[in-house]
Amino acid sequence: MTRQFPTPIFALLLTLMLLPAPALVAETHYITDQIEVTLRSGESTRNKILRMLPSGTAVEVLSQNSDSGYSRVRINGREGYILTRQLQREPSARSQLQSMRERIEELQASPNKLQSRLAELQGDYAQLQQQHQQLQQQHRQATDELQRIEQTAANAVRIERERQQLQQQVDQLSSNREQLLQQNSQLQKQSQQRWFLIGAGVLVGGILLGLILPHLRLRRRSSWDRL
Repeated sequence: MTRQFPTPIFALLLTLMLLPAPALVAETHYITDQIEVTLRSGESTRNKILRMLPSGTAVEVLSQNSDSGYSRVRINGREGYILTRQLQREPSARSQLQSMRERIEELQASPNKLQSRLAELQGDYAQLQQQHQQLQQQHRQATDELQRIEQTAANAVRIERERQQLQQQVDQLSSNREQLLQQNSQLQKQSQQRWFLIGAGVLVGGILLGLILPHLRLRRRSSWDRL
């Protein structure tokens, strides 16, 4: 007895067998523009190659020869010849692309740098604000101290004025004292002179009385004798 496959399964297997084999997955690649040009010692391919210059290298063009198709150039102080068709006035596409990539990376990094700079500035601002508050407090303290000094100076001026007034009074009293001392000295001298004169007068009077009284007694006796 012959074995038969179910019709649906057989049809599915037949369909799978008839399908083409799957193609290999292709990857896209690009031809690089990284090329090198020769810097030669002369204006032909027979001249010696001095060095290889990568694409995008900047050179200084000294002269161009349209007949030979070469240009005399200088790079890093060294001169040589390069095919004129291998030179262009604008940087290479690779160099421009690299510059654009660097610019994009710089722009992408700018927000982070700006945020970092902002945080730094905020920190500086907070520090400056704290310093400002400290300076304000120091200013208030200095103002209070200045007011105390001014008050002390005013008191010192007042005290000095009072001292000068007292000194003037002392000088005046000293002058008055000297005058009184001089007057007392003069009065004392005058008193001594007066007492001396009084004493001398008393002495002279006593002497005169001593001389006169005996005569008076004699006269009285004579008068009594006559009676």
